Amino acid sequence: MKSKLIHESDGQRTYAIVLASGDEAVSSLKRFAADAGLSAASITAIGAFRRAELGYFDWDAKDYRPIPVDEQVEVASLIGDIAIGPDGKSALHVHVVLGKRDGSAVAGHLIKAEVRPTLEIILTESPQHLRKRHDPESGLALIALDSTK
Repeated sequence: MKSKLIHESDGQRTYAIVLASGDEAVSSLKRFAADAGLSAASITAIGAFRRAELGYFDWDAKDYRPIPVDEQVEVASLIGDIAIGPDGKSALHVHVVLGKRDGSAVAGHLIKAEVRPTLEIILTESPQHLRKRHDPESGLALIALDSTK
């Protein structure tokens, strides 16, 4: 993983992050967020994966159902955020649309993915903190705007 601060103004910072073949996307982003001390950021990216595991949130089970993707795919869209989780640490939430060889697509919550050949990420840190709070109805940690500072 390589990264570079490409813009900074009024407390907002923008980074370019480039992952290479073999990098695991989710753990790399979590590591970057922790190392940079991020508490509020938005993420967009394009690139490709050798394989991935997505998740579909099953409302009744209150859990993610795995969607394995065991083929080379294009990252047609990757979008997400970073906020402070209920545990006080940076929490990553990313959704992705993956394009297959035949032009079909699969989408969901990004659980893990092996990059091949690259994932080009633009991460924009906000000067204001976002905090997540446990939502008892869904069982998920959701951004709570009333607790932002």
